[in-house]
Amino acid sequence: MIVIDSSTFSKFLMKEENWEKVIPYLDPRLEPHAMDMLIIETTNVIWKYMRKYKLITREQALGLYEQMTKLVREEVIILEPSEKYLQEALKIAVDYDLSIYDSLFLTQARNLRAELITSDKRQEEVAREIGIEATYIE
Repeated sequence: MIVIDSSTFSKFLMKEENWEKVIPYLDPRLEPHAMDMLIIETTNVIWKYMRKYKLITREQALGLYEQMTKLVREEVIILEPSEKYLQEALKIAVDYDLSIYDSLFLTQARNLRAELITSDKRQEEVAREIGIEATYIE
């Protein structure tokens, strides 16, 4: 079992540098999990690519959204409610000066005894500090 954070999933969906390195972690046999907010954060990335960076069209943005939701619908990625881990995540956020968003993925990985797959260097460092196996994809 693994936990994929939003930075890694967005890297894959938007085909950012090293996106191919994410593909093996989307294998359903690994039971990829994520927080429910992955959809919100990734949708915001799609919006930024269209509006702020002007790198994709409206149609491409809507297509990327459909691809993302298909992966969730088909349970390639299993989402869990953020509320389930919020209190424990707050403790990590406060203790390590990390965002609540990043702390939620850490908490999920710890509770599922899963490896965290992230493209956030600080999140990877904190994961290791608190005893969570983590892989950083640059």
